[in-house]
Amino acid sequence: MDRRQFISGTAASLALWHTQSLAGAVTASNKTPPKLIWIVLRGALDSLEVVIPTFDSGLSPLRPTIGLAKNQLQQPMHKGFALHPSLKHLYSWYQNKQLLPIVAVGSGFNKRSHFDGQDYLESGLNIIAHENGWLSRAITLKQRSAIAIAQSTPISLRGSDSVNTWYPSKLKHSSDDLYQSLQKMYQSDPRLLKKLNDGLALRNLTGGQKLTKSNGKFKTLATGCGQLMSTPDGPDCAMLELGGWDTHNNQNNRLKRQLTTLDDGLAALKLSLGDYWSNTAVVIATEFGRTAKENGTKGTDHGTGSALLLAGGAVAGGRVLGQWPGLAQHQLFEQRDLQATSNTFSWLATLLNQHWQIAPGAASNLFDGVSLYNEQLVS
Repeated sequence: MDRRQFISGTAASLALWHTQSLAGAVTASNKTPPKLIWIVLRGALDSLEVVIPTFDSGLSPLRPTIGLAKNQLQQPMHKGFALHPSLKHLYSWYQNKQLLPIVAVGSGFNKRSHFDGQDYLESGLNIIAHENGWLSRAITLKQRSAIAIAQSTPISLRGSDSVNTWYPSKLKHSSDDLYQSLQKMYQSDPRLLKKLNDGLALRNLTGGQKLTKSNGKFKTLATGCGQLMSTPDGPDCAMLELGGWDTHNNQNNRLKRQLTTLDDGLAALKLSLGDYWSNTAVVIATEFGRTAKENGTKGTDHGTGSALLLAGGAVAGGRVLGQWPGLAQHQLFEQRDLQATSNTFSWLATLLNQHWQIAPGAASNLFDGVSLYNEQLVS
């Protein structure tokens, strides 16, 4: 690598999103553009302890030690479901009709590998395409832009030239004198100068955020995501991810911590989006669910059916959607998992049709020709 390539790469790491404003977020117009945020929970979320079927008598026998007690289920929802007590912000959204849980969903992936399941979910195709994600296909179709809140582009957003990445640095901030010197050095190279100036604009927009133990990684990422999306000419969609959901043991404590992290991060996302929240849809998904029955280490193993959470000011919430299959032995998939009764990709296609006005046929074809559902997902 020669000196010019090295400098170009260093500048490019700063310049991850272009914006016309250095002043930060501004107040959106009365009708803000429709924003979409895709969040993948990596590790397989146990939906039976998140959107809890309190009415199903089969749940307690399957989970004699990890099931939540009735006095803990103080966040009741539609159809006899309850939301996990750690999701306090999300429950307030549900009460304000800005959260829409969908139960018993599955992508159609028929194995139990985390990595393959995540790749399948992000690709959105029957045969995984590692360089062609469903969200990149959608933004290409609509000629929109996206940002991945990650150190590299995830599969969901691969395949489009309208995607950038952003991730806060753990390094010590450089001095303004250094940036001024670099600007002078790059005067004869418009490409490098543009990359540097764009990077400085991005730093100003996010306040030069850094990852620390005290501010919380996911909360920091979510805040930065909202700040970037709420700028003039900011991206139309974004992707975030949160790992740590593979709860094979000590599930209660681990799930409580994970859900609190998710809840706090989503609250920070809403706050940083400001007025743009009113026309934003957030999709929270996982690669597959977990076993209905607890294991011998007070956890659960890799399963099938899980839940899909839709949130945001654009979402027609305050309900629970999806057909509940039941938890009796004969109702379980392979006599061990929650049966998936609807398809994740069909829900995504339905949302893209309603939120981004993608024609039904085109939305279907983004996912190898899935059917759309006759449910109103956006308000």
